[in-house]
Amino acid sequence: MYIFSFEKLGVWVEAKEFSKHIYEITTRFPDTEKFGLISQLRRASISIASDIAEGSARKSYKDKAHFTTMAFGSTVEVLNQLIISFELDFVSEVDYLKLRAQLESITNKLNALRNYQLDKSGETK
Repeated sequence: MYIFSFEKLGVWVEAKEFSKHIYEITTRFPDTEKFGLISQLRRASISIASDIAEGSARKSYKDKAHFTTMAFGSTVEVLNQLIISFELDFVSEVDYLKLRAQLESITNKLNALRNYQLDKSGETK
């Protein structure tokens, strides 16, 4: 079976696993949040890994960096939604801190990937 380049990226693997954790955590949210925070968190978390994958298929490093930037934006969106979920007591402090640490790791890796892509493209950071 062919392995695509994005599947070899540690940040994609981490983002995919993070998304699965979001799915697990949101099963405990109130049913009233089915079309609110549950949907928003799940879609935004999936976008992180999806944007990394889509960007890997682009020809130019500038285009790749654009999708990496979009993935970074999705991580910040998820963080915002996690903060709100925690403040509403939908997420325990233990889970919140664990997910926040995972997001920090993902954003650090996305920054490094974006800097590499911009360096290769000749663009300035």
